Order: sequence, then structure tokens, then C-alpha cells
Amino acid sequence: MAYDQNVQYLSYAFWQIVMTAGPILAIALGIGLLIGLIQAATSIQEMTLSFVPKLFIVLGAMALLAPYTLNTLTEYFRFIFEEIAMKGL
Repeated sequence: MAYDQNVQYLSYAFWQIVMTAGPILAIALGIGLLIGLIQAATSIQEMTLSFVPKLFIVLGAMALLAPYTLNTLTEYFRFIFEEIAMKGL
């Protein structure tokens, strides 16, 4: 197995991490920013005000994005297992 091929597999693995976790993290970042702006504008510094809505929205986003996440992970693992089978390991 060549060094370039190992780097390609690692690059593909990192890309899958970004594609799987990225949308959920982006939603959490956007909601956190929006709630932070609202808290700064209203001077309400309650910790549960920032945590509870973000928790529910992120859980809802995870539920809505579950088919996409499972599909991308299934394709990635299918690719990895096919590569292992081709190498004969």
C-alpha cells in the first residue's frame, strides 16, 4: 500500500467527519449565536435560556438529519470494506 493511498484514505475519512458532523454543528453554532444576540440585546443572562432551546433544536436537527447521516456513513463503510476486501487483508 502506497503512502499516497494512505493519505487519500485519511483525507476521505476526515471529509466524512466534516460531512456527517458539520450540519449539526453549524445548526448549533447558528442557534447559539442567535440566542447570544437576543441575550445581549435584552440583558437577560440566564444560563437555561441559552441551553434548553439549543438542546431541543439540536436534538430535532439530529432527528431530521439521521437518514442523511446514516446514508453517508453506510456509503463510507461500504467503501472501506470493499477496499479491505480488494487488498485481501
